[in-house]
Amino acid sequence: MNTNQPHPPHIPHGHGYPASWAAPSETERLLHEAGMRGDVAGQLRVLAGAELYIGAPKAEVDAAPDRVTWRSHWNPAGWSCKPVLTRGMLPPWHPEWVFHGVSLQWISKFDWDPNELLAVNGGTPAQVLLAATPQDRKAWRRYCVPSDQPDGARLIGLRHGALQGPLAYGLACGVHLAIVNDVPWNEVGTVYHEYSNELSFLRKIWGITERSEWQAQLGYLLDARNSPPEPDFALRVREELRAGLGEMPTADLWRETAAGHAQDLGAGQAKVKDIEDLVRRIIRYEARFRADGLLPPDGRVTTTVAYDYGRAVNLARWGLSARFCNPHEAEQAIVHAGALSKSAYHSWQDFSAAYALGRVLRFDDEKYGKWYEQNLIAHRLLTENEGSPWRNIPWR
Repeated sequence: MNTNQPHPPHIPHGHGYPASWAAPSETERLLHEAGMRGDVAGQLRVLAGAELYIGAPKAEVDAAPDRVTWRSHWNPAGWSCKPVLTRGMLPPWHPEWVFHGVSLQWISKFDWDPNELLAVNGGTPAQVLLAATPQDRKAWRRYCVPSDQPDGARLIGLRHGALQGPLAYGLACGVHLAIVNDVPWNEVGTVYHEYSNELSFLRKIWGITERSEWQAQLGYLLDARNSPPEPDFALRVREELRAGLGEMPTADLWRETAAGHAQDLGAGQAKVKDIEDLVRRIIRYEARFRADGLLPPDGRVTTTVAYDYGRAVNLARWGLSARFCNPHEAEQAIVHAGALSKSAYHSWQDFSAAYALGRVLRFDDEKYGKWYEQNLIAHRLLTENEGSPWRNIPWR
């Protein structure tokens, strides 16, 4: 036996839960209710649409990221089981224990011992025990057929996640990307995405392969130094003109003044033209924002730092999922991002429009494609959904 291998995280058995148990999320609630009805088909429908998790020692996954070693457990009734968990039933974060994300489709094709059971959330009120013979697994796959309907964006929250206070406030500043990534908005825990995917994402998109690189990128975001400086330069010029005039400057005056300031600071002819074009783009985007409800009829964006602060919240969560930091460090960064956001804006709506402008100026190129649509969908969910943190956490 390898005594250096970390012990699997403890999952309490059913008798440790109160009779009035509240499911952590919709997935566990539906599994529990289907189990109470004896509705196996209902359980399979839920599982087919859920990401499931298999625990493993971090050192083992680091050594072979693409290999899933799925260990069997004996349940209290004496059955040999292959255990998996739904997201809401994952144990607390552990530095040496991580999780593979799998699907029911993947599980159905695994090389099974026909005498073993699949145990989902074993020993909990959301438990599902399924026979896994070849015939059973073939039946599971009937529930895994992709839907003809496109997946809709969702606002997901966990009952045991942060709901009020500075941590919840900070997490609510990162909720745009939580919606895009289809993860709970209020979780600082074991996973964001599965461990191997998190490492790959941070390496490919952010150039992060170790803790010090994660710390550096987080610092850039919290200092609002990750995004290009030109948008905030142009927006500051407009605010200075407005303060001096006592009213909004005309588009021509704003564009000419921004170009003149850039030239005074030593910008070349090409850079000056870029600033003029940027002012025109901002004007067009803000007009579209007003038409779509991202801004009120007389609204404007004053700074785009929201885009860096919102991503800082998620980079903290990604770093925790990748084991580049511990929960305390992640929570500190998230609370800090929330405080910075509060000082820069007057409302959740202001923050949202600024986040959207920062994102589309960097990636959308006035195509009004996914980079724009994702912002708009998230904004509407967050401003209209009764369960939204923006409806339940005051900005001030």
